Parts: sequence; C-alpha cells; structure tokens
Amino acid sequence: TAKPRSLRNGARAILVLIRMKRVVRQDDGSRTSSAKSPPENRRFLRPPFVTLVVLGGVGAFVAYMLWPTWPNAPIAVDAPAIPITVAGVLFNVPPAAIRAKVLRHPGTHERIDLAFLWPSLTPPPADAKADKPAAKAEQDAAAPPANASDRLFVTIAALGAVLAPAERLRSIYPRYVEAQATAGPDGLAFLPFRAGTPYQGEDLVYLGEQPEQFFARCTRPNGPVRGTCIHERSLDAAEITLRFPREWLEDWRGLAAGFDRLLAQLHP
Repeated sequence: TAKPRSLRNGARAILVLIRMKRVVRQDDGSRTSSAKSPPENRRFLRPPFVTLVVLGGVGAFVAYMLWPTWPNAPIAVDAPAIPITVAGVLFNVPPAAIRAKVLRHPGTHERIDLAFLWPSLTPPPADAKADKPAAKAEQDAAAPPANASDRLFVTIAALGAVLAPAERLRSIYPRYVEAQATAGPDGLAFLPFRAGTPYQGEDLVYLGEQPEQFFARCTRPNGPVRGTCIHERSLDAAEITLRFPREWLEDWRGLAAGFDRLLAQLHP
C-alpha cells in the first residue's frame, strides 16, 4: 500500500509543477504584451507630438522676428524726429515735444500727447517742461495748465468707432445747439450748446459761410478760469486733437494756417 501512495503523491507533485509553469508562462506573456504596448502607443502618439513641437518652434521664431526692437531707454530730448505709428498712420515726432518721457521711443503707440510753442511750433525747452508719466500726461492733456498761454497741446490717437470730426459737425452737434448764433471775429459764428447736453458750457465755433473750413468746441471763460478750445482733424484712422486758449480765435486764420504747417511737419 505504501508504493501506490507514493505514486499518487508524485503525480500530485507533477501536476502542481505543471500548473505553476502555466501560471509563469501566462505571467510572462502578460508582461511581454504590456512591455510591447508602450512602443505601439508611442508610435501612435508620435505624429501629433512632432506636429506640436514644429508649430511651437515656428510660432516662437515668428514672435522673435516681429518683436519690437526699439531700445528700452527713452531717446534723448535733443534727438532728431523719430518715427511713431498711431492707428496705422506714420508720424515724425520730435522727442522734445513728447510730454511723457517713457513714450520717447520709435514704434507703435496707442496714443501720444505732444506740446509745442506757439507760434513757432517748436518743442518747449527741456528745462521749461517737466517730464511726466504717461498716465499723468494723458490726464493733463484734457486740461492744459492755466499759465500755458504759449502752448499748443496735441493728442494723436486712434479714431476707433467715433465719427470723424467733419461728420460730427454735420450730424451730431446740430442736435445739441441753441437756435441762435452770435457773430465772432472775422466771419466766425458762436453757437452755444444747450444745458443738459453732453457739451453744456461749451460753444460751437465755426466759419459762418463754410463751417467745415474751420470749426472748434470752446469752453467759456469762468472767472479766473480761461476758455479752452478743441480743434479736431482726422487722418485716415487717426484723430489729431489740438487744444489752445480761446483768445487765439481772434486770429483764427493764422491759427488754421499754423495747424496746417504743424500737421505737415508731423506727417509729411
């Protein structure tokens, strides 16, 4: 009886070994298949990855080529006129006329504020004009200093969605003015804006027979506060706003001729 029992035990041992080998083979097969899957996945993901790398390299190259190359430091005040683009229009601007020191460099600007002596149309002396930050210059552009009797302030900005000045004269201003105008010097007419309108406290000043030849909006003098006028012109997609004391209207023809000369200097 002992021999058959040993045979049975041996047979059981053989069966156990066979089962263990099957398990080992299955485990090796699963490992092999899992080891082969990453290369297949990598081959599947390789074309999109290469495409992204190429596109990223091309984008970086284009950005590098188109990045502005003007110097970081502002240009000296006494330097010659520099090219500045506003709203796609090229201007030649003397650095000394730029009110914000940080904007004294060539390139593209959203807006630029300038100052010129009148009637010479030259930039103010450097020692007589304090440099201002860009935000301060933009804020003061709407209200020039009260003692700037010899200063002409000029703002160049994008016209954007705003109507051109001549179109505003024809279609916007007539909605807000009084019915009666008063005569001014040398053929000018002064037409007050009504109270409660966006232009209350101002007068529409224009050449009576040919309003589009010359027109401006002027605030009225109020005690020690002098009146200030705004004359606007459009040049393609750019708008040029000129601010000057109201008393200059006494010689409005010489004033208009000076504006023409200045714009010819800024935009030959």
